[in-house]
Amino acid sequence: MQNSHIRIVSLIPSGTEILAALGLTDYVVGRSHECDYPPEITNRPICTQARLDSNTSSEQIHDQINNLLQSALSIYQVKTDILEQLQPTHILTQDQCNVCAVSLQEVEKAVAELTQSSPQVVSLQPNLLADVWKDIERVGRIFNVDAVQLLENLEARVRICQRKIQGLSLVELPTVACIEWTNPLMVAANWIPELTNLAGGQSLFCVTGQPSPHLQWENLLISNPDVIIFMPCGFDLNRTRQEAELVAQHPDWQKLHAMKSGRVYITDGNAYFNRPGPRLVDSLEIMAEIIHPEIFDYGYKGKAWERL
Repeated sequence: MQNSHIRIVSLIPSGTEILAALGLTDYVVGRSHECDYPPEITNRPICTQARLDSNTSSEQIHDQINNLLQSALSIYQVKTDILEQLQPTHILTQDQCNVCAVSLQEVEKAVAELTQSSPQVVSLQPNLLADVWKDIERVGRIFNVDAVQLLENLEARVRICQRKIQGLSLVELPTVACIEWTNPLMVAANWIPELTNLAGGQSLFCVTGQPSPHLQWENLLISNPDVIIFMPCGFDLNRTRQEAELVAQHPDWQKLHAMKSGRVYITDGNAYFNRPGPRLVDSLEIMAEIIHPEIFDYGYKGKAWERL
């Protein structure tokens, strides 16, 4: 790409990862407070901040989010003064989930206040794996970068997974519950059921491409999954372990088949699973390793996931 005038601010971690995978890191002049990958991006100025305290309990975080949304406040705000200084030509954001990142509305409001620049706002809205591929292609097109090789590599890795589980019978495909939030209990949706099925599991409770639903304990007990995977949005491995251990204190926890058979797992839901960018393929491989350790060993264990 031959354009030194391009100045990109990415306000969503998955967008930052897409830019990096396309070789555009040098053009990124600002980021959100959550953009932490790849590591070389972390010296860029931060253009957003949260209106909530994420160091509190899951229940308190959930309550804070609801209170903010009910009072028509965005959970995140854009630091317009920093945006003004950076004079971006493009802002990458999302219109998928107001809990995951700054809302499109908030970005448009901030852009309207800028006097030094009028950046193009690029909004991503992925619900499925195919949408993520389209987003990568679209970002490539906007910045005149060829995304073909990147997409071919990602898709090839997905196909390898599919090939390896092809011979499995239905009996060999365990039922899987993916937990995205612990208090209240919520199931991971959007692209997660798709990843579960691609990794040789049978996804429970939710519809591919739909938002994450709440999960009642009764339903968890009735469906009694073979495998339970914790992947809370925004939490790393250590924090996920703390959250999962709290759930395990529930009086009915001991009744669950997954618990009895030692098939409860924790993951780094912040780095993987909840970011609809190139690392969703890593997430698929992690899932495959968890669900079918007899077939897959990518070496993610201990770094991206552990047994509870």
